[in-house]
Amino acid sequence: MSWLHPSGGLVYHLRAWRHGKGLWRPFHDQVRQWLSRWRPAESHLVLVGPSGGYALDLAFLSRFDRVTALEPDGLARFILSRRFPGLGIRFNSDFQVARPQGFTRLAQAYPDAAFLFCNLLGQQLVGQRADFQRRAWLGDMAGDLAGRTWASWHDLASAHRAPDGRDCLRLEKSEPLEDVLGHFWQGGELAIHDHEVGGLVPALPREYALWQLRPGQYHLVEWLASTPDGGEELAFVLRLPKVLSGKCR
Repeated sequence: MSWLHPSGGLVYHLRAWRHGKGLWRPFHDQVRQWLSRWRPAESHLVLVGPSGGYALDLAFLSRFDRVTALEPDGLARFILSRRFPGLGIRFNSDFQVARPQGFTRLAQAYPDAAFLFCNLLGQQLVGQRADFQRRAWLGDMAGDLAGRTWASWHDLASAHRAPDGRDCLRLEKSEPLEDVLGHFWQGGELAIHDHEVGGLVPALPREYALWQLRPGQYHLVEWLASTPDGGEELAFVLRLPKVLSGKCR
């Protein structure tokens, strides 16, 4: 049942209520730092799969004249509108991105907007077909959204073993998943769930952070941002050494 789906629905909202000010807070602080440095030129922002907007803040959303949320979960829409009552967020509950040519249709439907994928790309979504080819779908993303401004944070891998290090990681471009995991988990064996997002737009700079979803469950989350002309922030990141650890600010 969709309202019990762990990627959205009631289960997720209950976890947010329980852990939002505790276990989730360090990761949400990191997301807000990423968003504070993401400066689209567009005045229209489309949030793709924002759920209740638990990692979003008013300072970021207020930079835009218009905010649209593509969110199928009715409870999430209610929570999001209650969290940001003055923004007049417009909702579209029917648009489906996770389908063949979904990114093309997204670009066509909102020709004036910047897109923020809110931990969507690595999720098993409600109603998603069992034969859905995630890697093929993601492989079309860069081309389908060429010339458009977008950013995404998404689950890359998850594990039950506690990490050995939690410093944020920056890379100039995509690196093998095992190398990225090795920054956070050193030595021994590590059983992971691969969320099948590794290598997304491999030439882009990227950052990583850890999210403790609940006790005994840890998610490695990747952040990417793309602008039509490369943008000032991409130029800054590209001047960094190959690997930097510490707080990604």
